[in-house]
Amino acid sequence: MASVKQVAIVGAGISGLLTCKHLMEKGFRPVIFESRGSIGGVWAHQTIESTKLQTPKDYYQFSDWPWPHSVTEAFPDHNQVLEYINSYADHFDLVPMINFNHKVVAIDYSRPMDDYEISQWDEWSGNGGPFISSEGKWKMLVQNTLYPSEPPKVYEVDFVILCSGNYSDFPNVPQFPMDKGPEIFDGVALHSMDYAMMSTANAAEFIKDKRVTVVGFQKSAVDIAVEIAKANGVRYPCTMVFKAAYCTIPDHLNELNFRNRNRFSELMIHSLMKASFFGSWLFFSIPW
Repeated sequence: MASVKQVAIVGAGISGLLTCKHLMEKGFRPVIFESRGSIGGVWAHQTIESTKLQTPKDYYQFSDWPWPHSVTEAFPDHNQVLEYINSYADHFDLVPMINFNHKVVAIDYSRPMDDYEISQWDEWSGNGGPFISSEGKWKMLVQNTLYPSEPPKVYEVDFVILCSGNYSDFPNVPQFPMDKGPEIFDGVALHSMDYAMMSTANAAEFIKDKRVTVVGFQKSAVDIAVEIAKANGVRYPCTMVFKAAYCTIPDHLNELNFRNRNRFSELMIHSLMKASFFGSWLFFSIPW
Protein backbone atom coordinates (compact mmCIF):
# COMPACT_ATOMS: atom_id res chain seq x y z
CA MET A 1 0.00 0.00 0.00
CA ALA A 2 1.39 3.37 -1.02
CA SER A 3 2.26 5.74 1.81
CA VAL A 4 0.11 8.83 2.27
CA LYS A 5 1.76 11.95 0.94
CA GLN A 6 2.61 14.69 3.43
CA VAL A 7 1.00 18.04 2.65
CA ALA A 8 1.89 21.40 4.20
CA ILE A 9 -0.43 24.41 4.16
CA VAL A 10 0.86 27.94 4.66
CA GLY A 11 -1.69 30.10 6.48
CA ALA A 12 -4.67 29.42 8.73
CA GLY A 13 -7.10 31.90 7.26
CA ILE A 14 -10.33 30.89 5.56
CA SER A 15 -8.66 29.32 2.52
CA GLY A 16 -6.16 27.44 4.69
CA LEU A 17 -8.91 26.00 6.88
CA LEU A 18 -11.00 24.98 3.87
CA THR A 19 -7.99 23.29 2.29
CA CYS A 20 -7.18 21.44 5.50
CA LYS A 21 -10.74 20.13 5.87
CA HIS A 22 -10.84 18.97 2.26
CA LEU A 23 -7.54 17.11 2.60
CA MET A 24 -8.61 15.44 5.84
CA GLU A 25 -11.75 14.18 4.11
CA LYS A 26 -9.47 12.62 1.48
CA GLY A 27 -7.44 10.78 4.10
CA PHE A 28 -4.50 13.17 4.46
CA ARG A 29 -3.07 14.53 7.71
CA PRO A 30 -1.90 17.98 6.61
CA VAL A 31 0.13 20.35 8.72
CA ILE A 32 -0.64 24.07 8.73
CA PHE A 33 2.03 26.67 9.46
CA GLU A 34 0.47 29.86 10.80
CA SER A 35 2.79 32.75 11.57
CA ARG A 36 0.49 34.22 14.22
CA GLY A 37 -1.09 32.86 17.35
CA SER A 38 -4.65 32.43 16.11
CA ILE A 39 -6.69 31.54 13.05
CA GLY A 40 -8.73 33.88 10.88
CA GLY A 41 -6.19 35.66 8.70
CA VAL A 42 -7.15 39.27 7.99
CA TRP A 43 -10.26 38.96 10.15
CA ALA A 44 -8.09 38.31 13.18
CA HIS A 45 -5.21 40.69 12.64
CA GLN A 46 -6.03 43.37 10.07
CA THR A 47 -9.44 44.78 10.94
CA ILE A 48 -10.41 48.04 12.58
CA GLU A 49 -13.13 48.43 15.20
CA SER A 50 -15.84 49.33 12.69
CA THR A 51 -15.01 46.60 10.15
CA LYS A 52 -17.88 44.36 9.14
CA LEU A 53 -18.92 42.27 6.16
CA GLN A 54 -19.52 44.21 2.97
CA THR A 55 -21.83 41.51 1.61
CA PRO A 56 -24.83 39.88 3.30
CA LYS A 57 -23.75 36.94 5.45
CA ASP A 58 -25.76 34.47 3.34
CA TYR A 59 -23.28 35.17 0.53
CA TYR A 60 -20.29 34.77 2.87
CA GLN A 61 -20.50 31.41 4.58
CA PHE A 62 -19.13 27.89 4.41
CA SER A 63 -21.33 25.61 2.34
CA ASP A 64 -21.27 22.95 5.05
CA TRP A 65 -21.38 25.22 8.11
CA PRO A 66 -24.12 27.90 8.08
CA TRP A 67 -24.16 30.97 10.27
CA PRO A 68 -25.66 30.36 13.74
CA HIS A 69 -29.20 31.59 14.34
CA SER A 70 -27.87 33.89 17.07
CA VAL A 71 -26.32 36.13 14.38
CA THR A 72 -29.33 38.06 13.13
CA GLU A 73 -27.49 40.94 11.47
CA ALA A 74 -27.29 40.93 7.68
CA PHE A 75 -23.77 42.36 7.89
CA PRO A 76 -21.99 40.86 10.94
CA ASP A 77 -19.07 42.76 12.44
CA HIS A 78 -15.52 41.42 12.44
CA ASN A 79 -15.84 39.87 15.90
CA GLN A 80 -18.86 37.86 14.79
CA VAL A 81 -17.06 36.79 11.60
CA LEU A 82 -14.07 35.64 13.63
CA GLU A 83 -16.28 33.67 16.03
CA TYR A 84 -17.91 32.02 13.03
CA ILE A 85 -14.53 31.04 11.54
CA ASN A 86 -13.38 29.64 14.89
CA SER A 87 -16.57 27.61 15.24
CA TYR A 88 -15.91 26.08 11.82
CA ALA A 89 -12.37 25.08 12.82
CA ASP A 90 -13.56 23.63 16.14
CA HIS A 91 -16.44 21.69 14.61
CA PHE A 92 -14.28 19.96 12.02
CA ASP A 93 -11.35 19.49 14.43
CA LEU A 94 -8.89 21.49 12.35
CA VAL A 95 -7.00 23.21 15.17
CA PRO A 96 -4.78 20.18 16.04
CA MET A 97 -3.40 20.38 12.50
CA ILE A 98 -2.10 23.93 13.04
CA ASN A 99 1.38 24.94 14.17
CA PHE A 100 0.77 28.42 15.53
CA ASN A 101 3.53 31.05 15.64
CA HIS A 102 5.44 29.20 12.93
CA LYS A 103 6.43 31.38 9.99
CA VAL A 104 7.61 29.88 6.71
CA VAL A 105 10.67 31.89 5.68
CA ALA A 106 11.86 29.82 2.69
CA ILE A 107 10.69 27.00 0.42
CA ASP A 108 12.90 25.00 -1.91
CA TYR A 109 12.22 22.07 -4.23
CA SER A 110 14.74 19.35 -3.55
CA ARG A 111 15.50 16.89 -6.34
CA PRO A 112 18.35 16.52 -8.84
CA MET A 113 17.13 17.91 -12.16
CA ASP A 114 18.59 18.49 -15.57
CA ASP A 115 18.21 21.64 -17.66
CA TYR A 116 15.23 20.22 -19.53
CA GLU A 117 13.21 19.65 -16.38
CA ILE A 118 14.03 23.12 -15.12
CA SER A 119 12.87 24.59 -18.43
CA GLN A 120 9.47 22.94 -17.91
CA TRP A 121 8.73 24.87 -14.72
CA ASP A 122 7.06 27.74 -16.54
CA GLU A 123 4.85 25.32 -18.44
CA TRP A 124 3.49 23.62 -15.32
CA SER A 125 -0.02 24.99 -14.92
CA GLY A 126 -1.16 23.41 -11.70
CA ASN A 127 -3.40 20.93 -13.54
CA GLY A 128 -3.55 18.48 -10.66
CA GLY A 129 -0.42 16.59 -11.57
CA PRO A 130 2.77 16.61 -9.50
CA PHE A 131 5.29 19.39 -9.89
CA ILE A 132 7.84 18.04 -12.41
CA SER A 133 8.14 14.70 -10.59
CA SER A 134 6.41 12.88 -7.76
CA GLU A 135 9.83 11.84 -6.46
CA GLY A 136 10.85 15.29 -5.31
CA LYS A 137 10.43 16.87 -1.90
CA TRP A 138 9.74 20.40 -0.77
CA LYS A 139 12.08 21.67 1.93
CA MET A 140 10.50 24.31 4.13
CA LEU A 141 12.46 26.55 6.46
CA VAL A 142 10.15 27.41 9.37
CA GLN A 143 10.86 29.90 12.16
CA ASN A 144 9.18 29.72 15.56
CA THR A 145 8.25 33.37 16.08
CA LEU A 146 8.05 32.92 19.85
CA TYR A 147 11.75 32.05 19.87
CA PRO A 148 13.28 34.19 17.10
CA SER A 149 16.83 33.65 18.38
CA GLU A 150 16.61 29.92 17.72
CA PRO A 151 17.57 28.64 14.25
CA PRO A 152 14.69 27.76 11.90
CA LYS A 153 13.70 24.12 11.50
CA VAL A 154 13.63 22.27 8.19
CA TYR A 155 10.53 20.29 7.20
CA GLU A 156 10.26 17.99 4.17
CA VAL A 157 6.87 17.47 2.53
CA ASP A 158 5.50 16.15 -0.74
CA PHE A 159 3.17 19.05 -1.50
CA VAL A 160 2.91 22.69 -0.41
CA ILE A 161 -0.31 24.68 -0.68
CA LEU A 162 0.04 28.44 -0.21
CA CYS A 163 -2.95 29.98 1.57
CA SER A 164 -1.23 33.11 2.83
CA GLY A 165 -3.63 35.42 0.98
CA ASN A 166 -3.15 38.71 -0.83
CA TYR A 167 -2.98 40.84 2.30
CA SER A 168 -0.69 38.97 4.67
CA ASP A 169 2.44 40.83 5.78
CA PHE A 170 3.36 42.99 2.82
CA PRO A 171 1.83 46.49 2.64
CA ASN A 172 1.12 47.69 -0.89
CA VAL A 173 2.98 50.99 -0.81
CA PRO A 174 3.45 52.95 -4.07
CA GLN A 175 6.90 53.94 -5.27
CA PHE A 176 7.71 57.62 -4.86
CA PRO A 177 10.39 59.72 -6.57
CA MET A 178 13.37 60.68 -4.44
CA ASP A 179 12.49 63.31 -1.82
CA LYS A 180 8.81 63.24 -2.79
CA GLY A 181 7.53 60.47 -0.54
CA PRO A 182 6.37 60.13 3.07
CA GLU A 183 9.86 60.92 4.37
CA ILE A 184 9.36 64.64 3.68
CA PHE A 185 6.04 64.74 5.55
CA ASP A 186 6.32 66.38 8.97
CA GLY A 187 3.51 64.29 10.46
CA VAL A 188 3.07 60.54 10.83
CA ALA A 189 2.63 58.40 7.70
CA LEU A 190 1.56 54.78 8.02
CA HIS A 191 -0.15 52.03 6.03
CA SER A 192 -3.72 50.93 6.74
CA MET A 193 -2.29 47.58 7.79
CA ASP A 194 -0.33 49.28 10.58
CA TYR A 195 -3.43 51.18 11.69
CA ALA A 196 -5.44 47.96 11.82
CA MET A 197 -2.77 46.37 14.01
CA MET A 198 -3.42 48.94 16.75
CA SER A 199 -5.74 48.17 19.61
CA THR A 200 -9.05 50.03 19.66
CA ALA A 201 -7.87 52.30 22.47
CA ASN A 202 -4.52 53.07 20.82
CA ALA A 203 -6.16 53.77 17.46
CA ALA A 204 -8.66 56.15 19.07
CA GLU A 205 -5.85 58.02 20.84
CA PHE A 206 -3.74 58.09 17.68
CA ILE A 207 -6.37 59.87 15.56
CA LYS A 208 -7.85 62.05 18.31
CA ASP A 209 -8.00 65.76 17.35
CA LYS A 210 -5.83 65.28 14.26
CA ARG A 211 -6.33 66.24 10.63
CA VAL A 212 -5.96 62.98 8.74
CA THR A 213 -5.63 62.33 5.01
CA VAL A 214 -6.53 58.87 3.71
CA VAL A 215 -5.03 57.91 0.34
CA GLY A 216 -7.21 55.52 -1.66
CA PHE A 217 -10.89 54.69 -2.10
CA GLN A 218 -11.16 50.95 -1.55
CA LYS A 219 -12.93 49.33 1.40
CA SER A 220 -10.20 49.82 4.00
CA ALA A 221 -9.81 53.48 3.01
CA VAL A 222 -13.54 54.18 3.31
CA ASP A 223 -13.81 52.26 6.59
CA ILE A 224 -10.92 54.17 8.15
CA ALA A 225 -12.15 57.54 6.86
CA VAL A 226 -15.62 56.94 8.31
CA GLU A 227 -14.15 55.87 11.65
CA ILE A 228 -11.96 58.98 11.83
CA ALA A 229 -14.80 61.30 10.77
CA LYS A 230 -17.08 59.90 13.47
CA ALA A 231 -14.38 60.30 16.10
CA ASN A 232 -13.23 63.84 15.25
CA GLY A 233 -16.30 65.48 13.71
CA VAL A 234 -16.20 68.58 11.52
CA ARG A 235 -13.63 70.36 13.68
CA TYR A 236 -10.90 68.03 12.46
CA PRO A 237 -12.11 66.86 9.04
CA CYS A 238 -10.76 63.75 7.37
CA THR A 239 -9.65 64.20 3.74
CA MET A 240 -9.61 61.44 1.13
CA VAL A 241 -7.24 61.54 -1.85
CA PHE A 242 -7.85 59.05 -4.67
CA LYS A 243 -7.46 58.56 -8.42
CA ALA A 244 -10.92 57.18 -9.15
CA ALA A 245 -14.19 57.26 -7.23
CA TYR A 246 -16.49 54.29 -6.87
CA CYS A 247 -20.17 54.06 -6.10
CA THR A 248 -20.43 53.28 -2.40
CA ILE A 249 -23.96 52.28 -1.42
CA PRO A 250 -24.92 52.18 2.28
CA ASP A 251 -25.81 48.77 3.64
CA HIS A 252 -29.18 49.99 4.95
CA LEU A 253 -30.63 50.39 1.45
CA ASN A 254 -32.23 46.97 1.60
CA GLU A 255 -34.71 47.81 -1.13
CA LEU A 256 -31.88 47.53 -3.67
CA ASN A 257 -31.39 44.02 -4.97
CA PHE A 258 -28.02 42.66 -3.85
CA ARG A 259 -27.15 41.71 -7.42
CA ASN A 260 -27.21 45.38 -8.33
CA ARG A 261 -25.11 46.41 -5.34
CA ASN A 262 -22.21 44.03 -5.67
CA ARG A 263 -19.06 44.39 -7.72
CA PHE A 264 -20.58 42.59 -10.72
CA SER A 265 -22.85 45.56 -11.30
CA GLU A 266 -19.78 47.27 -12.74
CA LEU A 267 -20.26 45.02 -15.77
CA MET A 268 -23.83 46.26 -16.19
CA ILE A 269 -23.49 50.00 -15.70
CA HIS A 270 -20.85 52.43 -16.95
CA SER A 271 -21.16 54.58 -13.85
CA LEU A 272 -24.05 55.95 -11.86
CA MET A 273 -22.35 59.34 -11.97
CA LYS A 274 -21.91 59.44 -15.77
CA ALA A 275 -24.73 60.57 -18.02
CA SER A 276 -24.93 58.50 -21.18
CA PHE A 277 -27.74 56.95 -23.15
CA PHE A 278 -26.35 53.46 -22.64
CA GLY A 279 -25.68 53.92 -18.95
CA SER A 280 -29.06 55.50 -18.24
CA TRP A 281 -30.97 52.98 -20.32
CA LEU A 282 -29.28 50.00 -18.73
CA PHE A 283 -29.51 51.46 -15.24
CA PHE A 284 -33.25 52.00 -15.41
CA SER A 285 -33.94 48.75 -17.24
CA ILE A 286 -32.42 46.52 -14.57
CA PRO A 287 -35.12 44.99 -12.33
CA TRP A 288 -34.80 46.26 -8.78
